[in-house]
Amino acid sequence: MVVGTSTPASGEDRRPEGAAAADGGRSAQPGSRTPGAVYHQQAGGAPDQEQGDGRGDDPAGGRTMTRTTARAGVRRPSEGWQGWDEYAPFYDWENARTIGRTDVPFWRDLAVRLGGPVLELGCGTGRVALPVGRAGVRVIGVDRSEGMLKRARQRVRRARLSGRISTVRGDIRALPFVTPGPFSLVMAPYGILQSLVRESDLVATLGSVASVLKPGGTFAIDLVPDLPAWREYHRRIRLHGRRGPRGSHLTLIESVRQDRRLKLTIFDQEYIERRGTRWRRHRFSLVFRTLSVPEMVDRLEGAGFRLSSVLGDYAGRPWDPRADVWVVVATLGAARPAAGGSGSRD
Repeated sequence: MVVGTSTPASGEDRRPEGAAAADGGRSAQPGSRTPGAVYHQQAGGAPDQEQGDGRGDDPAGGRTMTRTTARAGVRRPSEGWQGWDEYAPFYDWENARTIGRTDVPFWRDLAVRLGGPVLELGCGTGRVALPVGRAGVRVIGVDRSEGMLKRARQRVRRARLSGRISTVRGDIRALPFVTPGPFSLVMAPYGILQSLVRESDLVATLGSVASVLKPGGTFAIDLVPDLPAWREYHRRIRLHGRRGPRGSHLTLIESVRQDRRLKLTIFDQEYIERRGTRWRRHRFSLVFRTLSVPEMVDRLEGAGFRLSSVLGDYAGRPWDPRADVWVVVATLGAARPAAGGSGSRD
C-alpha cells in the first residue's frame, strides 16, 4: 500500500485495466509512507491468483495472455492479520520504493539508548530488527505471518546475527512470553497497531505489552497518519519496476475503500508479476483502523502507561495534526515528564 498522499501526484497514470504499465504508472517517491509494515498479521480477504502463458490479454504489460483463473474481486478482510502472508513476497520490494530506511535511525538509536532486550511488534522481514541487532542490541521480533518470518530468518542468517536477533510467531494481542517484564523497550513501528481492527484487540494488545515491559520500560508507537482522511480510488497503478537486476517485473495496482462507521481503511492490492511472456496476478486486501493521537494517548493511559512525548518526525520535532509522522512514546508506570516533552494533546 503506497502511503504518502491521498491524491495522486501530477501526471500519475490513472489508466484502467488494459493499460501498459511499463511506461505508465509513476513510482512513489522514496520516503512516502505505506502501511506495509503494519502488523504483519495478514490483513486481507481471500487471496486470488491468475496466470498467463502468452496467448491472452495482460492488463499491466500490454501483452496478450490467457487467463487461467478469474475472480470478480476480493472481500473486505474481517481480521487485521489477514493478507500479510500473500503480501510477504512483495513487501521488501515495495518498501524499498516508499518508506525505505527513513525511520530506521530513530528505532536503532532509541534501542541503543535504552538497552536490550528489545521486543518488536510486527517485525515482518526484519527491516527494523536487523539494524537494531547490528547496533549490538538484543532484539526479539514477533509476527503472526509465517511468510514474513521466513524472510526475516533468512536475512538474520545471512547477516550472521542469530545470536542477537530471534523471531517468534505469535499474536500481539497475547504475547507468547512467560516471564513478566523482561523488556526495556517495546517497539511498534510503521502502523502495526492500526491492524487491530476492533477496540477489544487494541485493549488486549496494550495489556499484553504492559505485561512484558519492565517497570518504567518504554513503549514506542509509530502510526501511519490520518488514513481515514484519504479519498477512495479504484485501480490506480501505484508502482512498477523490476525486482532485482534479473528479476521479474512487478506492477502494483491499488484501490482504497473507507468504512467511515468503523474507522477502517481497506487497501485492495493487485500485483502483476511478469517474466518474459509469462505472468501471474496476485490479489489480496489489507485493512487498518486508525485512531487520532489523542485517542491513542487515552488508550495508553487507560492501560497504565504515561505519555513521554509525541513526535511529528523521526528527528524529534513536536507533533501537530498536520505532521507527516505520528510517533507516540510512553513509559510503563512512570510519571508524566515535566515541561519539554512534546506531549501536547491538542
